[in-house]
Amino acid sequence: MNKKFLDNITEFIFIEHDPVPADIIFVPGNGYPDMAIRAARLWHEKYAPFILASGKYAKHAGAFRTVLKEEDPYFGEYETECDFLYTVLTGEKVAPAAIIRENEATFTYENAIFSRRQTDKQNLQIRKAILCCNAYHARRCRMYYQLLYPDTEFMVCAVDTGINRDNWYHTEKGIEAVLGEVERCGSQFHEIIKGCNQI
Repeated sequence: MNKKFLDNITEFIFIEHDPVPADIIFVPGNGYPDMAIRAARLWHEKYAPFILASGKYAKHAGAFRTVLKEEDPYFGEYETECDFLYTVLTGEKVAPAAIIRENEATFTYENAIFSRRQTDKQNLQIRKAILCCNAYHARRCRMYYQLLYPDTEFMVCAVDTGINRDNWYHTEKGIEAVLGEVERCGSQFHEIIKGCNQI
């Protein structure tokens, strides 16, 4: 396979920034503890005073399912992604008062929409934000949050859960995950842009 062709996809999908002090850390819904653990570390390092954990469960799944096994420390039954993320965050010694919870989102665009509702409700001015998401989800995630927070500067502090910029094209799972993100960026943003143009 042409390496330059693969590099174009890699550079589009995978985003990573060094953290800088921000107003909030966003953690979109997922079944991995890794994103919440990184958010907790950034909070302890005083990069932001708040963490907003968002998510009900994936719309197509119909219920929350974690990727964890019984021997993992945060394995358990949770009603929502947010409940799971909250458990991880508090388990990592984040103060409950610093955690903003959003329990309704069922896909990434809703994570951004409902997170904006929460920050508006609490009258928070979000000038800079850190986004802790899965590495191969970084581009689409950032684009959605940027859409809902047009005046906010976003730093992506992505987490490698096994599929990363160096190995994604070596396995069928990695190829499906990354090219699935490319496809969703086209199909989902197509509908959003069409809707914007009709306003």
